[in-house]
Amino acid sequence: MTDDNRGELAAHEWLKNEATQKVMRALGGADGEARFVGGCVRNALLMEPVNDVDIATVHTPEEAMLRLEGAGVKVVPTGIEHGTVTAVIDGRHFEVTTLRVDVSTDGRRADVTFTEDWLEDAKRRDFTVNALYADIDGTVYDPLDGRDDIKARRVRFIGDAGERIREDYLRILRFFRFHAHYGTGEPDASGRNACAEEKEGLAQLSAERVQSELLKLLGADGAGPAVRQMAAAGILPLVFPEATRLDRFETLVDIESNQLFVSDPILRLSSAVELDKAGVDALADRLRLSNKDRSRITAMQTDQTKIVCYLSVREVHRALYWMGVQCFRDRVMLGWAADGKSTNAMQWRAMVAMADSWERPKMLLTGSMMQAAGVPEGPEMSRVFREVEEWWVDAGFTDDEFSLIERLKAIVQATVY
Repeated sequence: MTDDNRGELAAHEWLKNEATQKVMRALGGADGEARFVGGCVRNALLMEPVNDVDIATVHTPEEAMLRLEGAGVKVVPTGIEHGTVTAVIDGRHFEVTTLRVDVSTDGRRADVTFTEDWLEDAKRRDFTVNALYADIDGTVYDPLDGRDDIKARRVRFIGDAGERIREDYLRILRFFRFHAHYGTGEPDASGRNACAEEKEGLAQLSAERVQSELLKLLGADGAGPAVRQMAAAGILPLVFPEATRLDRFETLVDIESNQLFVSDPILRLSSAVELDKAGVDALADRLRLSNKDRSRITAMQTDQTKIVCYLSVREVHRALYWMGVQCFRDRVMLGWAADGKSTNAMQWRAMVAMADSWERPKMLLTGSMMQAAGVPEGPEMSRVFREVEEWWVDAGFTDDEFSLIERLKAIVQATVY
């Protein structure tokens, strides 16, 4: 079970960090009573960034808390009934979970009992690539051959795929999400078929869990092919029925992943749909999106400003001023993704760069200046300000105060008060 190369992860910064080592020492990691588990080990073997460090231990949650607090580490009982506490030190968070065995499951949650058996703990996990452990010195333990699947870039359920899914139907989305992040080629056939067969169980899941997993999936570099696979398996209509623009979505994923090297799940979500305001509201309600995300999607879906790749610099600045940076940038990205001509990429990219460097100018027109020109207080102030503002924007945001006042006077003179 122990990898031949002892201490192979020892050089990784996340492992040798003093905060990490302090938590592990407090939990008896030097005596084999605690090991790193899951994503941190998987990503380290793949030489990919490690963002979260999870730890498994033979100690009960109460004992783990006592040990950590005794070492001067702050502990938060985040999920103590399921065996999980969170250690906090130097701004870092470590999720510490007692080895567990599932007693019963209902497709959404599991009742567990604690154990000291590392193999039994591994067997209850979802995929072989997540059932990897490492000692305090970086020695890797691979009880279920996850290492081979990592080398093959293959996401494979542990044991019977159908049984694993029926334990928690969210694993259907997790299967495609992990394949999108770490897999290559076609998904594991047995896993894909089991997901298709068990897809009706997705209806049992809360909107919040579906939303979280869906956005993580959409944010992956391999999201395009994975979402196509979900559509072919009849899964996508159950969680994202509004997705009618997979062509635009796939192109956007390619642009972000291979040209801009960014990932914007909300933009990707919006790229897959064509909706009016009512449709956006229905989508946001169903997925429990935040008000911020709802407003952003509504803006990019309903804004009518003409956005094409050949806008002049002045037209870009005018659009940025009236639309705002976020909406303009989103519309540019959607336009780029919908553009069938790859030769236009440089122009689209230049518009994105202009948005990213844009600083909104401020017009030097004050209320006292308008009063001095004879504009009465009340609604007329807003109307005249807007008219001057429109001229100022069309004039290229001139900072010539004399020209601004002259325009103001002309507007006042043309108005009968």
